[in-house]
Amino acid sequence: MISVLLVDDQPMLRAGFRSLIGLAGDMTVVGEAADGPAAVRMARQLGPDVVCMDVRMPGGDGLTATRDIVTTLDPAPAVLVLTTYELDEYVFGALEAGASGFLLKDADVDTLLDAIRRLAAGQGMVDQAVTRRVIMEFARRRRATAPPGTGMDLLTAREAEIVRRLAHGLSNAEIAAELVVEVSTVKSHLSRAMAKIGARDRVQTVIWAYRSGLLPLEP
Repeated sequence: MISVLLVDDQPMLRAGFRSLIGLAGDMTVVGEAADGPAAVRMARQLGPDVVCMDVRMPGGDGLTATRDIVTTLDPAPAVLVLTTYELDEYVFGALEAGASGFLLKDADVDTLLDAIRRLAAGQGMVDQAVTRRVIMEFARRRRATAPPGTGMDLLTAREAEIVRRLAHGLSNAEIAAELVVEVSTVKSHLSRAMAKIGARDRVQTVIWAYRSGLLPLEP
């Protein structure tokens, strides 16, 4: 059973999400918080698999909460950012803070539940068109500040090849099919690549790929 922590300052929105998640059958809401500090406390107490995080809350923003959750909890839950706007500075900040996925609040039920399942499985949301646009814009704005020594020289040719395909939205199985290798081989290469670049999940790996220049940024 996937455990979910809901974080939003609007009780009616939390109630709506709680009802939808409750109908899924394979996940449950273990707690709710109305601001960032409460979210951090509850994440520590409850140890959820996924935190659905609003970023704009008067009692304490979701950016600081996301960063605190990702950097201080071990293991840290995946953070799914829920917001109203696609290209929002708050979303960029959340990605920088370590969020694993991004979703608009008006997404349909199946998309929300699929996002939670993917994040719980450590997959991130790199194959979502909106997420890729956000990641590319985020990387474009941050590329100039990328620290030295984080380029493609850190990876072997095969690791770089797999990360490129990951950034284009391919699953492990699809990457394996294209490269004519076993899925376990893809997982092993990807795990080594993530360890080398210090990425905690697939979304952060894709962000690194664009920021480091491993992939060109689309115009």
